[in-house]
Amino acid sequence: MAPKDGKSAYDSITGTDVPASEVDYSLEEILAEYGGGREKLLREVEEAADPDDIEAPLFRRRSEKTPNEACTAAPETGEESTGEPVEIPKSAEPAPDKDTGEDADLEAILREELPKSPQPISLEEVVGSTVDAVMEEEAEEPLLKRPRRGLFSRKRLVETEELYQRHEPEEPEEAAPELEVIGPEPELADTAEDFREEYRRRKRPLSAAFFIALVPCVLMGTEAYGVALPFWTGNPAAQTLLLLGCLLLTAALTWQVFAKGIRMLAKKRCTGELLIAVSAVVSAADCAARLLLPGRSEAMPYAAVSCMALVFAQWGCTRESRGMYDAFRAAAMDHDPPYLVTETEKGACKQLGAVPGFYTAAMRDDAVTTWQTALLPVILMGSLVFAGLSSLGQGRGADFLLNWSAILCGGAAFALPLCWGLPWSHLAAHLQKAGCAVAGWFGAEKISGRKSMILTDADLFPPGTIQLNGVKVFGEELPKAASYAATLTRCAGCGLHRLFDGLLRSECGSYETADDFSFYEEGGYSANIHGETVLLGTASFMRKMEVRLPAGINLRTGIFLAVDRQITAVFAVKYNASENVDFALRMMRRSHITPILAARDPNITPVLLKRKFHKGVKVEYPDLTIRVALSEAELDRGLPRALLFREGLLPYAETVVGSRRLCKAVRRAAALSTIGSVAGTLLAFYLVFLGSYSLLTPLALLIFSLLWTLPVLLMADWTGRY
Repeated sequence: MAPKDGKSAYDSITGTDVPASEVDYSLEEILAEYGGGREKLLREVEEAADPDDIEAPLFRRRSEKTPNEACTAAPETGEESTGEPVEIPKSAEPAPDKDTGEDADLEAILREELPKSPQPISLEEVVGSTVDAVMEEEAEEPLLKRPRRGLFSRKRLVETEELYQRHEPEEPEEAAPELEVIGPEPELADTAEDFREEYRRRKRPLSAAFFIALVPCVLMGTEAYGVALPFWTGNPAAQTLLLLGCLLLTAALTWQVFAKGIRMLAKKRCTGELLIAVSAVVSAADCAARLLLPGRSEAMPYAAVSCMALVFAQWGCTRESRGMYDAFRAAAMDHDPPYLVTETEKGACKQLGAVPGFYTAAMRDDAVTTWQTALLPVILMGSLVFAGLSSLGQGRGADFLLNWSAILCGGAAFALPLCWGLPWSHLAAHLQKAGCAVAGWFGAEKISGRKSMILTDADLFPPGTIQLNGVKVFGEELPKAASYAATLTRCAGCGLHRLFDGLLRSECGSYETADDFSFYEEGGYSANIHGETVLLGTASFMRKMEVRLPAGINLRTGIFLAVDRQITAVFAVKYNASENVDFALRMMRRSHITPILAARDPNITPVLLKRKFHKGVKVEYPDLTIRVALSEAELDRGLPRALLFREGLLPYAETVVGSRRLCKAVRRAAALSTIGSVAGTLLAFYLVFLGSYSLLTPLALLIFSLLWTLPVLLMADWTGRY
């Protein structure tokens, strides 16, 4: 008779939904299954029978029950027995017993439903035959994948392996960071000499050009106060010829402004020098138009404004050359500089010095060139359109050059060529005196972009500021204690190494071989030396390492040495604050630059810095792993963004702080000069469109441009004062 749920007989017995052909049991599972099921079946038969109607022989041990009695019990499914017989193989049919009563009736029912076994089969034979069948099945179907089952588990394991590869949309690969290419670079000394000659060449005609450009300004200013000047007042031809002569002479003296504008245009750069040069050409053409065109208005040409714009442009080029000369002159002091400053993910980092890459970084475009290249072409083309609208659109074609020159002079602000050259020359001169050099705008922007600096032990406490005030030894000789302490400080690479190295030399000791060296966040180090566990660190570190300290020793900056958890020596260390370090920390705080403390000395903590320096010092104190990694970065050789030729924190801080101030000043000056240029263009267009030349006089436009230049001059001077 089949089970009610439609499962096979073997499924009813095992209580699983796995076909019998796919069942895979081990020998231990079979023994546990057969023994547990047989005992449960016999127990249920005894509970179902009435003890009063059954003779005494029926109450025997479970081991004496026959296999037929076990087969009539309910299967191990957790449900009550249905009373239906279960089919079993003939080879496993047990031998009948000669029992009476209910046993006899039960046996009769079994005899009707089940065939008789020709001979009794023992438990060992059943187990053996079952195991043989399983082994034969595995041998016949070696490639058949059986369900995954856990050991002694009734539940099938879920198959998590995917039989096919899902099609997922491909994510765009992140662009690899652009590698900085360093080509062949000339000698820094030769580059410095070239910029020196360029500086002298640009500076030489500057004074003469300024006095020539000042002549028409003085004449117009005097006339504005009501003073009549012979050969000038009321003589348009003389005014035009004088203005044209001054403009031509100024242009001849400042020819390098035209050369730079054309050279940058060949590099697809539009700078303030080009806009000023175009303004001078248009103003000269307007002077000629006033002399030759009878229909032109009687308004005075704007040549005086163009002359002064050429002077400011020449001054800006001169200061830029002087800044490059000072930077390369400082960089050429040593072919193997002691330190360089480069950028990291955490901020500026001082590393071992290297020169290659400094020239390439210094010769890159500055931010002012980038901004002007994007904005000045719009102003140039806008001035041309506005000139056409205000002249040809108004039916006054003869005033086209007049209007265009007025709009160009309003847009070509005097501050445009000064935004980079003036602040850069101030900073380069300041750093050259301090023994530093920054690689132009690119280097300054890189090292000051994250507004943080990585400081190590030697930066905060340079050699000579850490002293040893005394040593106390417990049960060991001083040379051995000095040897162990010097070995661990050398492995740690901290600022105490120099101190203990001097003590070791004075005691005629030697370094030992240390194994399994480790740092501890609690403030100490450990290593194995000659099979002994050596600990070196602060008092709190020793307490956490369960080292008993002697009573009566209270040293806030003491260093303790322990061997095999026994205190060996105590070193009284004193940290002296340096005035230069204190000044550098104050300067960094004023400039909002955060120091990142990457010290390996367990005593150098933010608490010690506030105690030794001003209380307002704030440092970032990362975890031990990060501190060690940042301190190891000092041993690398990155691309030089700045070069340092002096020891100590002050030159390092001056370089980073000065670079940050330079970037801020240049950005602000560029923004201010651009706003002034746009404002001048729009204002000049509005006035010439209305024909209000009496309001837009050359003198008024000159004062307007000078007022927009004054903030740039103040910011440039602010760059070198810190």
